Amino acid sequence: MNIRFLGHAALEIKIGNKILIVDPFISGNPKQNNINVDQIKADYILLTHAHQDHTLDVEKIANKQKTTIISNFEVVTYYQNKGFQGHPMNHGGAWTFDFGYLKYVNAIHTSSFADGSYGGQPGGFVLTAKDKSVYIAGDTALTYDMKLIGDQFDLDLAILPIGDNFTMGIDDAVLASDFVKCNNVLGYHYDTFGFIEIDHNMAKKKFSEKNKNLTLLEIGEELKI
Repeated sequence: MNIRFLGHAALEIKIGNKILIVDPFISGNPKQNNINVDQIKADYILLTHAHQDHTLDVEKIANKQKTTIISNFEVVTYYQNKGFQGHPMNHGGAWTFDFGYLKYVNAIHTSSFADGSYGGQPGGFVLTAKDKSVYIAGDTALTYDMKLIGDQFDLDLAILPIGDNFTMGIDDAVLASDFVKCNNVLGYHYDTFGFIEIDHNMAKKKFSEKNKNLTLLEIGEELKI
């Protein structure tokens, strides 16, 4: 499984010959300088919630091929009404796709589209494929529900928001890694805007002091698990 950081909370995940894009906010990212959204292709687009900084480039990417949008019922219905293909899920539900097993899990945040449409309740995903399991938290506060993930899955990687203000920050992310029982963390949702800028060295130090590893990728950089 290869994970490429596309900036902010956007990810490209390659599993065999399948490409998954998570929360594509690329063309509007002020930090984006080497990712061309016109070159992004996806078999599936996973959306944690409806906010524009997670959905901006969904239609541009999905228009290129027969892409399936996976999210909660309200988000998927929104795109189905526009003619896109979707697979609706809801909290606690799971489905086995041709790329692997996916479970939609709880998140604490808000969710609405830029046009004011209701985006349902936000969530995260646990992706299991090729004998690897990854938790994609989405935008969320620290929550005790994360302990259920640690009890149910043997995670190889936890992808956690660390920018604070709109989501949990670094200290809570350290606790979240305890809850999900995963010491290997990929940070995201940081630095894009002034409200979520972080001190990288301080963040890595706080994780290392707890014998944990925090990876902060440059935009376009890949991580293989």
